[in-house]
Formats: sequence, structure tokens, C-alpha cells
Amino acid sequence: MNKLITSLFLYSGLLISLLIPCSAVDTIAPNQGIKDGGDTIVSAAENFKLGFFSPGSSKSRYIGIWYNKISPFTVVWVANRETPLNDTSGELRVSQGGLQLLNRNNTVIWATNSSGSVSLVAQLLDTGNLVLRDHGISIWQSFDYPGDTLLPGMRIGIDLITGKDRRLTSWKSDVDPAAGPYALRVDPNGYPQLFETKDSGSPLRFGPWNGVMLNGMPDLGANLTQFVFNEKERYYEYNIANNSLVSRIHLNPDGTIQHLNWINGTQNWNVLSTATNDNCAPYSMCGPYGLCDINKAPGCTCLDGFEPRRPEEWNIADWLSGCQRIKPLACQHGYIFSNFTGLKFPNTNQSWYNQSMTLGECEAACSRNCSCTAYANSDISSGGSGCLLWFGDLMDIRTVDITQSLYIRMPASEFTSRPKQDSNNRKQMIIIVMSTLLGLILACLLILVAWRKKKRSKKTIIGRVPAHGEICTNENGKEDSELSSYSLTIIAKSTNNFCIDNKLGEGGFGPVYKGVLEDGQEIAVKRLSETSRQGIDEFKNEVKFIAKLQHRNLVRLLGYCIEGNERMLIYEYMANKSLDSFIFGSENSMFDWPHVFHIIHGIAQGLVYLHHDSRLRIIHRDLKASNILLDKDLNPKISDFGLARRFSGHETEANTNRVVGTYGYIPPEYALHGIFSVKSDVYSFGVLLLEIVSGKKNRGFSQDENNNTLIGHAWRLYNEGKSLELMNSSLGASCIESQVLRSIHIGLLCVQHHAEDRPTMSSVALMLGNENALPPPKQPAFFAEEEMPELRYISSVPTLDSVDDVTITLLQAR
Repeated sequence: MNKLITSLFLYSGLLISLLIPCSAVDTIAPNQGIKDGGDTIVSAAENFKLGFFSPGSSKSRYIGIWYNKISPFTVVWVANRETPLNDTSGELRVSQGGLQLLNRNNTVIWATNSSGSVSLVAQLLDTGNLVLRDHGISIWQSFDYPGDTLLPGMRIGIDLITGKDRRLTSWKSDVDPAAGPYALRVDPNGYPQLFETKDSGSPLRFGPWNGVMLNGMPDLGANLTQFVFNEKERYYEYNIANNSLVSRIHLNPDGTIQHLNWINGTQNWNVLSTATNDNCAPYSMCGPYGLCDINKAPGCTCLDGFEPRRPEEWNIADWLSGCQRIKPLACQHGYIFSNFTGLKFPNTNQSWYNQSMTLGECEAACSRNCSCTAYANSDISSGGSGCLLWFGDLMDIRTVDITQSLYIRMPASEFTSRPKQDSNNRKQMIIIVMSTLLGLILACLLILVAWRKKKRSKKTIIGRVPAHGEICTNENGKEDSELSSYSLTIIAKSTNNFCIDNKLGEGGFGPVYKGVLEDGQEIAVKRLSETSRQGIDEFKNEVKFIAKLQHRNLVRLLGYCIEGNERMLIYEYMANKSLDSFIFGSENSMFDWPHVFHIIHGIAQGLVYLHHDSRLRIIHRDLKASNILLDKDLNPKISDFGLARRFSGHETEANTNRVVGTYGYIPPEYALHGIFSVKSDVYSFGVLLLEIVSGKKNRGFSQDENNNTLIGHAWRLYNEGKSLELMNSSLGASCIESQVLRSIHIGLLCVQHHAEDRPTMSSVALMLGNENALPPPKQPAFFAEEEMPELRYISSVPTLDSVDDVTITLLQAR
């Protein structure tokens, strides 16, 4: 009997020892460890895994943390960045000395802080944080030692009590996680701001925190970040409201900083935003009081009221000496504060701030100090509050798309009439006047010659034909160097003299031809026809917008051609032409559901970039199937920006007397009242999404018994619980029912009657990429033919009665 009891005791002990590891897979207990060779621990919800790995082709071994459910393999933290193991003999253990990494000789090559306790436990949390606890109290965490990745809940910044400096540091390369040359850090001095520093070369300053965003980099982290600063600490923190969202900020080995989200549907990391690193990014490129503008040539100018300090250096594009005041500044009298907007605020390293002062109190404080050169609200949320003062020269200023005001102290005489000129100045004025008169006379002669030449021409030119190169100029008339100018001879040769066999299609703008340049590059040539209703304004609009937009889901404009009466746009060639030929034509059976879902995602991401992430903030206003082009890999690219509209600052909607777009894709508030916003594009996307899923056009769709549009048909099926019947039958074999139903549901959310009920495109992208519950859609707009507004036709252009001027495109195949 005693033997039986002893045996049962031994077996029960063995069973308990086997069960304990199974219930504690996220921890390393005292005097336990994990060895290289397959041992790992996984967080409770299986979000993250800790173990040994080799990056890329490297044979070195590291202990690190990576996403458990995501492929490709994505590491978020490395312990022994500077001390790799040369073989697979490593072991990570919890001992009285803390968390220790040992090599084959039992030598500690990496360790946390020492405790001396025998009750230490290491645990990997679902946030990706590795925590070392003593009797339940955290004594060390990996979040305090960031690598190249900022995860939600992590902070980078300064502990002003201990002096601890948390910063992101890049890897040396994709196969070497040792600290590289780039670091993202918080400035310990002055008003809080974020810097990217480099071992050598100029740092990049992302501007001070204004309560809502980084003043000089509003897209970084979007609205998911915040600055916290007080007498004890100052840190930049990254958070997300939806815990199911997989998101990170990553500092790449080349210094690029990206905000990324994981999209389950496409199994890819989606780049939401990238920190700007253009010609204006290097610190103080234009020197004190110099203004850098990426859209101007030269890039550096002086602020109003200032002039180059060393003109001879500025003449050779050496701007580091900066600018100086044209007129000296009197301290106690004779000055005003001039309001400047659209600027990245100057360096706040030597600034003073008070979070409780009003703007009026801030101006008074600056006025009392002769060294104060500028002031502003430190916080723009809730209408503006707080005070920020600058002293000495204002450094590192550039133009940004933000309306926050900066008030710079200026001599009052700069804004009054100038004193009487002396004799030398009068002579100069006479020379200037005479030169101006001669210039005017010469201009009149040139205009007369051009008029006579035009009169002799046998062709009628619609609108004004710009001179060669004029189309790619900025507001100051400087040529935009981002685009190439092609001659008519080159384009004609590339298209075999616009041979009909090379014609890809035709839209409202004119015909589109395939061409091949002498170097073998394939191009698409969009040729403005003389009868086109989209004239020179739309041509200039498309060049202006698309030349400044860079995203993998936007078609890339290569250049333009202007010669005689010809106006042409040169694009990258899309091997699979436009989406409408696939979803409405005989080729729709070539698609399977994964390709369809990939295309839906790509279009959504392109619109997220236009609405939220680009520095221009664009509303497309003519999103439709024929304006979605497909490359050789069936990646979608949004095209045709001739009707696009730019929004600036915090502008969210506008009103127009000229409604433009394509019938069937236009939302009711735009068609009936001329009100358009980002929600106009959301509506068009919803229509397009339903068309893609169904393979049917919204306009012209009919059901004999219901007389519905496609939107109305989708709404009826949704209410009857039969949404899956909307799907194109050719997708049946490959479809994932949950994704199809989710896509239809999202489409109906996008076409809701009231604009305020529709989601933003960033919300749409998130809804497509996760499986969270969706809100029920409300009744859509224009869902039945009998509810459509009456049309009247003028010059064959259909217009709506309730607006003054409408340009509506009737759908036709390309």
C-alpha cells in the first residue's frame, strides 16, 4: 500500500511538472531558461514570441522579440544588439543576477540590472514588452531600452530625475541589429520637440509639439502620438485606441521613419506615413531667418522684412549664413509683431514656455524682453492656449501645410511708407521705370506678333496654349524640376505617329496611346483632344497635383509635352489597362477573390494617402473604375487628377457652382448643392467597391421586379440577409465569404445618404484590415431610380437643375 501511495505521489509530481510549463508559456521562472535550438516563450494572447534568431543571411545569433502571427518575420526588439553569439549554444536564464544571456562557456554576454532576489520572474506581455518582476513588482522592462521599433505603449524621451535617455536607434543593416548611425530622440532642452540625429551630417528636426501634432511633421504617427512633459520627464508616446490593430513606427537602416499597419486581408505591412526627408529637411539649411520651400527654386528665401546676410554666398546657393533684418529693430518702441503662418516653427531649444498663459499675455511677455524675437501659442487644441517665446535668431524654418500662427517682432517702419529717396535712389528709380516701360513695349510687340500668327492659323485652339515648360512651374514662375519635358517628335516616334493600333482607349480628356521610348521604357500618352471638355485648366491641374504625389497606389506621371496645339501627359505604362475592362468586360473571369480584395485594399490605401497622408491633401472628385489602372501584377493605381481639388490646413469641405465628376459616382450633397469634401470620394469608393464585388455598373443596373440601381439592389439584399447574392458568380470558387460580406457592408457604409454618417478612408482601410464588428449602415443615397434627380441636357452635357454649372462624364469604355 505504501508503495502504491509513493508511486501515485511520484506520478502526480511528474504530471504537475509537465503541466506547469504548459500553463506558463509566457514566463521564465527562477533558475529556468530557454536555450537556442527551438525554445521560446509566447505572450498570453500569442501576439509576440521571444527566442533566438539570425537576421536575414547572417549566421550570428541574437535573443529578440518578434510578431508571432505575422509573416514575413518582423523583429521588434533585440537584447544583445552589440554582442552577438557565434553559435547556437546560447541560453537566456533568470537568476539572482537578473535576466542573463550566457554563451557556451557560461560567460554572461548580456544582462539586465542585478537584484539578488531569488523570486525573479520574466514575462513576455501581449504589448511586446518583456518585464522582469520581483515579488510582482517590475524592476526592469524592455520598453525602457527601445531598438529600432516604437510599439504602442512605448515611450522615447528623457527622465529628468535619473537622466535616462530612451531613443530609437536604427540597425546598421538588415542583417546587423547593432546600433546604426540614426537615432530618433527627444530634445532635453527648451520646449519639447523631436529630432532624428545622425553620427555625421545635419540632424532632422520635426518641430515642436503643438498639442495635436508635431508642428513640422504633422503626418508622423497621425493622431496616435502625444508629448508628455513636466518637471520630472518629457517623452513622446505612441498609442492606439483599438488593441486589435497591429501597428508600429519603424526607424529603417537608411534613416527613413515609417508609420505602418498590418493588413490581414493582404498579409502585408501598409505604410500609413513616412517622415519627410526632402531637400528642406536638413537642419537650418537656409540659416537664421531663412525660409526653405521645397516647391520653390531656389529653395531658400528670406522671411519678409529680411535680406541675405552675405549676398555673394546666396548667389552661389550657399545659404548657411542666413538672413538679417533689412531695417534695425528698436527694442522699446517702433516695433510690431507680424503674423506668419504655414511655417515649421523655429528651433525651440533655447525657448521659454508657460502652458497657462493666454496669447495676449504671451505678447506682453515678449514685449517686455528686448531679447524676445517671436512668440506663439504653444497648444493649438481647444482654440489655442499657452505661451512659447523665442530668443535670438530664429533657426530652421520651412513651409509646412499647417495654419498655426508665429508672431515675429518687426520694425514698424517696415509697414509704413518709405522716406523720401536721395538723389542716388532717384536715379535708380528712373532706370527702373525706363526699363519697365521698355519691357512693356517689347511685351506688346510680342503679343501683337503672336496675335497675328494665331489669326493666320487654320486650327482653332480651345483656351490658351501654354509655352513650352510653363505648365510645370510653381507659383513664382520657377520651373518644376520634378518632371521631364518631351518633344512632340519623341512622343510621335514612340507611338508610331499615334497609330490606331497603339490606342489604349479614350476618355473625356482625349485618346490614350501606348508608346515605347528609345531606351525601351514603355509609356502611356494621354493626348488632349481639341474638342475635349476638359481643357487647359484641367491639364495644368493634373500636372500640378500628380507631380507632387508619390504613392504605390497612384499612377506615376513621368512628364509632359507641349508643342504647338498639342498638350500631352506622359505616364508610366499600365500593362493591364483600366479596372473597368476587368469587372464589366469579358475579362472579369480572370479575377479570383484574393486579387479582387487586393485591388480594393490598394484603392483604399491610395485614397488614405490623398486625404490624410500627402502634404497636399487631395480630393479626387472623379473616382471610378475607368480611372483605376492595373500594373502587370494587378496592383491598382488611381489616375486622372484633372478634376482634383486641394484642401489646405483644417479645411474639410467646400462649395462650388460647377459640379464635376461621373454620373453614378457623385454623392447627393455634391450633385444637389455643390458641397464636396473627402466624404465625396468615400461615396465614390463605396459605389466602386460594390461594382467590383458584383461585376455590375451602378448606373444602368436594373432589376425587373424592383427597378433598383446597384446601390438599391445591394441595400435590399442586405436587409433580407442575402448580401452574398450580390457577388459576381465568377468569384464563387475562390471567395472568402466573411471578406465578401464585410466588403459589401463597408460599401454600404460609404454610400450612406448623409456625408457625416460615412466613415473616413482611414477608417475604411482599418475596417478592411481587421475583423471587428461593423456598425449597421443607414439608408444609402440615390438607391432607387425613381429617387434620382431629373436631368436636362445642354450641348449634350447632362446637368442637374439645382446647380449653376455641371460637368458630368457619361461612362464609356476605354
